[in-house]
Amino acid sequence: MSKFERPEWAKKFYSSNAWKECRKAYASSVGGLCERCMESGIYSPGEVVHHKTPLTAFNINDPTVTLNWDNLMLVCNNCHQQIHSGRRWKVDEFGRVVNEYPSHCSL
Repeated sequence: MSKFERPEWAKKFYSSNAWKECRKAYASSVGGLCERCMESGIYSPGEVVHHKTPLTAFNINDPTVTLNWDNLMLVCNNCHQQIHSGRRWKVDEFGRVVNEYPSHCSL
């Protein structure tokens, strides 16, 4: 399984109407902006509704974890990647390896 592929036990939840509706409503409720960037006064579009308490095979069927807005956070892709890995690197136009995150995306 690749880093970006969902585990088998999570696929049904993430394709469910309950999650899709919850995700859409939550993103709308926070204005569609990355909540982590907003903490630094930066306006970035939110792209991922992140579960603060990670989903596992044991809690995937518990709506108090999976669909609870207190457990959700709308973040941009950069912040989401940083939450999960701590770092993300890219190669710039000069062939240099650089940190892909803006300075406001620190943990």
